[in-house]
Amino acid sequence: MIKPVLLDEQLCFSIYRAQKAYNHFYGKVLKPYGLTYPQFIAMLALWEHGTMSVKELGHHLELDSGTLTPLLKRLEADGWVDRKRASDDERRVDVSLTEQAESQKLEIYERVGNCTNYLAFTSDKYHDLRQSMNEVEKHLNAIQADTDRFA
Repeated sequence: MIKPVLLDEQLCFSIYRAQKAYNHFYGKVLKPYGLTYPQFIAMLALWEHGTMSVKELGHHLELDSGTLTPLLKRLEADGWVDRKRASDDERRVDVSLTEQAESQKLEIYERVGNCTNYLAFTSDKYHDLRQSMNEVEKHLNAIQADTDRFA
């Protein structure tokens, strides 16, 4: 007989709880800017890579356009991004940062950076945790690629 893995012993539940706590934490950190965590990661990608299409941004964030479009509309309404149809291909919508986004970039980086210090992780611990999560994701993606396992 297989021994069931209890809820509090499930890795998936630990990751789920940590993700909820992290999003709640970031919600408080970003509240003065009116940004949600998903909006913040979109801003991070744009600060890092500059103007890109909605499709490219979705690729970086691993979000589909149905999820990304309302998020971008809200960012645009709040003055963080501009969305414009590409002149060379009207099917493509390019997303760029506004002056507001550029002017508050360092302040937001500093605020988030200072807040992550509250976790009290050494840089090695932080790096190890991030690597562990990347490893979990890699293994899950490999398992999902083998669709016969779940047939």
